[in-house]
Amino acid sequence: MSKLKNPVLMGTIGAAQGLRGEVRVKSFATEPTAIGDYGHLHAEDGRSFEVLEVREAKNVVIVRLRGINDRNAAEALNGLDLYVERDNLPDDDLDDDEFFYADLEGLEALDGEGKSYGTVTGVFDFGAGDLLELKGPGKRPVLIPFSEWSVLEIDLEAGTMLVDPLAAGLIDDNRDDPSAPFKPKKKK
Repeated sequence: MSKLKNPVLMGTIGAAQGLRGEVRVKSFATEPTAIGDYGHLHAEDGRSFEVLEVREAKNVVIVRLRGINDRNAAEALNGLDLYVERDNLPDDDLDDDEFFYADLEGLEALDGEGKSYGTVTGVFDFGAGDLLELKGPGKRPVLIPFSEWSVLEIDLEAGTMLVDPLAAGLIDDNRDDPSAPFKPKKKK
């Protein structure tokens, strides 16, 4: 199998479920049981998996994959990320203000004056809300909140997004020099 051109992470395989080769999968699809609706799932190592059955469990979905027929084969897949090609995902189901997180990667973050704060290199959710990772040339990556206050506008066609650097925590409004890096004030 050839490498995917624009992979989108759909889920991560966890522990084996039962003796017949089923696996527990943390699905990243809006509807978790839709993980197999977009064609074969692919691993980074080139393996491809056809989803035969999906059912819901407490915080995961239980998936039966073609060719995985016993517990040993299922256990060997633990921790494997599963991807689909971006072109397999339906764009017509999205509203004008909706998009896939994978579409955000590569967007340049600009403020209202056109100053660049880097490009989006990742989207993360550690439990307290979504974060965007921005990386500029010669700069360390920074995380900004992905909120309506921090990210004001997204233009996928132009490859840019408008950010409020103050709301995003990229600048501090109490500084004399706005180009200086942010340093928290010490308590006395």
